[in-house]
Amino acid sequence: MLSFESDYIIGAHERVLEALIRTNNEVLSGYGNDIHTKNAENLIKKACGTPESEVFFLTGGTQANAVVISTMLRNFEGVISAKTGHIALHEVGAIEYTGHKVIELDGIEGKLPTKNLVSYLETFYGDENNAMMVRPAMVYISHPTEYGTLYSKDELCELRKICDKYGMKLFLDGARLGYGLMSRETDVTLHDIATLCDVFYIGGTKVGALCGEAVVFAKGETPAFFRSQTKQHGAMLAKGRLLGVQFEALFEDGLYFEISKNAIDRAEELKELFNSRGYEFFLNSPTNQQFIILTNEQMESIGSKCRFGFWERLDENRCVVRFATSFATTKEDIETLSRII
Repeated sequence: MLSFESDYIIGAHERVLEALIRTNNEVLSGYGNDIHTKNAENLIKKACGTPESEVFFLTGGTQANAVVISTMLRNFEGVISAKTGHIALHEVGAIEYTGHKVIELDGIEGKLPTKNLVSYLETFYGDENNAMMVRPAMVYISHPTEYGTLYSKDELCELRKICDKYGMKLFLDGARLGYGLMSRETDVTLHDIATLCDVFYIGGTKVGALCGEAVVFAKGETPAFFRSQTKQHGAMLAKGRLLGVQFEALFEDGLYFEISKNAIDRAEELKELFNSRGYEFFLNSPTNQQFIILTNEQMESIGSKCRFGFWERLDENRCVVRFATSFATTKEDIETLSRII
């Protein structure tokens, strides 16, 4: 069945698989101490334009979020997130499980507005009893957000200024980062992110890899004994090569950006298709996630031939659903969809 259910429903790009097969019989050191992982680290540093940064590979987004946040925060500190942020809504309390509170603020279309952030911080530091409260020490954002929206460079710069003023770290969840970087509407580059954020990660799981996220500490502020803490979290692969080889393949010839652009091109075709048929969009997303409003009848009719993701119910007769393109979506997929809707 045709599926736009998510961007991780296909295994991996064929060149990533070929790299894994090609290197399979090589005898390599474990725990990421192999030549392919070291090369992948250097390729990512070069792509970021930050040779002084440090790169670590973890297996998935929730794991990356939990490890990064728990190692960067002290035990009385918390992380600020939009209520729709992944750590707040769809990670089953993984951050709280490490002992750190997620401080949820109202967002707009997935983004954390600076006015809401400043209002919270002014209230917190204006409270004489704040020594008894969880201290906000990090701001977490997703780029793209869970609604497919993007921060502008000006917005990231403003968040950076606020974090500097209040002594907080800025952490960018880049599970779908490739699709944000290749959006036709963005003015943010990978170098901008590396310059403005204290830590971020480059998502592989949703952008061409079987699994894996590349965590980048771009400002030389890697937590003390980070590798030891990663091991303690059960997040260090003995066969670290499995992640290193994949990211080496994704970054050695610009494959990461090439396949991310494919998702954006197909998403634009999908948007044009739904627009031409008179469907209503829940919001304007410039990335690979598109949110369409369907009636119950349309959901049943389209759903019998094509998978998509349920997002939220608007009323008793209409729902918001998500169609996601990916590195593997083809023009033929869009043509098939046109016959279904």
